[in-house]
Parts: sequence; structure tokens; C-alpha cells
Amino acid sequence: MKENIVKNKAYAFALRVIKAYKFLGEEKREFVLSKQMLRSGTAIGALLREAEQAQSKADFVSKMNIALKEANETEYWLMLLKDSDYIDEKSFESVHRDCAEIIKLLISIVKTTKENHGSKQ
Repeated sequence: MKENIVKNKAYAFALRVIKAYKFLGEEKREFVLSKQMLRSGTAIGALLREAEQAQSKADFVSKMNIALKEANETEYWLMLLKDSDYIDEKSFESVHRDCAEIIKLLISIVKTTKENHGSKQ
């Protein structure tokens, strides 16, 4: 079976988000922003798993678009955590780079799928 790069990256990203959530709760006593980041950051991979079983191309694109929205939301929470000094610049840059890469991959998948689906109609 072909390796799914975006799914693997989303899973690894979710693990990083979980570790960051644990750190922020235990070390920084921050619970609100980190919980939001946890929810959106782990939802990306779950939606990619759902997309594997999509009932149609339109359903696939819909699930991928929702995953993209969750990735964008995660980026927002990460920026807030950095700008409110809960995470330092170095930590932010590392996790943000991963988030930005997932966003780029999802944009590409959505765009390509829409183009390919549109040309077959």
C-alpha cells in the first residue's frame, strides 16, 4: 500500500500537539488556549482518516477542506500561545513549520482533487 505522507505528518503533528498540551498544563498552568490547540491539532489527522472512507469525491473534498480549516485554526492557537509568552520563539518555529507544511499539503490536495473532479464532469 502506498505511503500517505500527509496522514503520517498529521499523526506526528498530533503527537507534538498532545505533548505541548501536557507541557502547557503541567509547567505553565495554561489550560484554555492549549485545549483549543489540542482539539484542532488532533482533529486534522482524524479528518484525514475519515476522508479515506469518503463516499464520493465531493465528500472527500469536504473532509479535506474541514481538515484544512482545523489546521488553520491550530496555527491561530499556536500564534496566540507564542505571542502571549506561553511558548518561546524556538518552540513555536519548530511546531509552526510542521503546521504550515500540513496546510500547504492540504491546499494542494484540495486544489488538485477539485481540478481533477471538475474535469470529469
